[in-house]
Amino acid sequence: MARQTDAAQPLAAYARAPVLLLIIGFLMLQPLSTDLYLASLPSLATVFAVPASKVQLTLSMFVAGFGGAQLVIGPLSDRHGRRPVLLGGLGLYVGASLLCAAAPGIDLLIVARFLQALGCCSAIIIARAIVRDAYAPADSAGVIARASSWLSLAPLLGPILGSYLQVTFGWRAAFVVHSILGACLLVAVMLRLPETNVHKNPRATELAGLLENFRLVLGEREFWANALPGALSYGAIFAFISGSSLVLIRVLQVPTAWFGYCFAFGVSGYLGGTILCRHLLPRFGQGATQRIGATASLAAGALFLAGVKLGAIHWTLVAAAMFLTMGAHGINFPIAQSGAVTPFPQQAGTAAGLMGALAMAVAFLVGTVTGATFDGTLTPLALIVCALGAATFASVRLLGAADPQVAR
Repeated sequence: MARQTDAAQPLAAYARAPVLLLIIGFLMLQPLSTDLYLASLPSLATVFAVPASKVQLTLSMFVAGFGGAQLVIGPLSDRHGRRPVLLGGLGLYVGASLLCAAAPGIDLLIVARFLQALGCCSAIIIARAIVRDAYAPADSAGVIARASSWLSLAPLLGPILGSYLQVTFGWRAAFVVHSILGACLLVAVMLRLPETNVHKNPRATELAGLLENFRLVLGEREFWANALPGALSYGAIFAFISGSSLVLIRVLQVPTAWFGYCFAFGVSGYLGGTILCRHLLPRFGQGATQRIGATASLAAGALFLAGVKLGAIHWTLVAAAMFLTMGAHGINFPIAQSGAVTPFPQQAGTAAGLMGALAMAVAFLVGTVTGATFDGTLTPLALIVCALGAATFASVRLLGAADPQVAR
């Protein structure tokens, strides 16, 4: 097996472009789009005089838009190239973020969040496809793990910044920051990113070609062996993304300004997980490393539920459970993103889109259930996280991901 390395360089054609830095920036956009305003969720319910379940729609509709768009953006980038689709998506993201900041009511905010998701989706999908375009297949998991280590700074620092933005300026400030970040990425793409898709498929967006690509990707066991555990693992951390502010602020009475630090501690587990992933890959290979991550997911969920059932109702339990769950995700997700796309050099955008759509479908379901089952206790959240940890473990054991092979 080819050795994974943190020092992997882009292929010669892209050596002059800051490919890794741009990939990190694109991947950061999604966690910042959610985590930066988490501390504002309880306030939104008060400001707009709506129940928590209505406020949760600002998260759930973002996830729905993000998931659905991946089925379109991936094939579009396979046909027309990464660069034009990315430029259009980032432009939409900036406009939608400004609309969020100006929204006079919760209904328009929900619609604007849906539009924001469509733009954000282009950055994430194309970041994954660019990894396949610009790096050797043997290096892709290591590259994503390295990018994910830097990516963890976004969910690590985002909730802290978001807490202070909420306390100092109110909920609209987070969306102003989103628009500034989107504009910076848009300028960077215009100035420094070359086109990386050298295998454009003119039939990628035709119905027959689209269905054929879907059939090819979805028919591969290797795709499911990576994408399904990755989606379930993402669902586990999304349970905390959608439920932690309500649990910590409303149930456990953590001050809003302190919420960001609690969430950041949990996210530091993700940083540790990605670093651990980078060290495990060259030693054990992709399949064994994925099994380690899945076992960690199961253990994290089981310990959280056990703590709640034993009466350890304290903010430290929630923070520790987030730390362990996100640490496991830091191992699981880089492998899932790489393994789901690597076998498909000519359908990289489609494969990335399908994998992302699956993850977002799981997240949408998890976010909806988390909001609907909130009862003023920690029990529903603990049950959801434990169930997803067990499902991640079972999917890895049943499907058995292997080390990636170069596509036919």
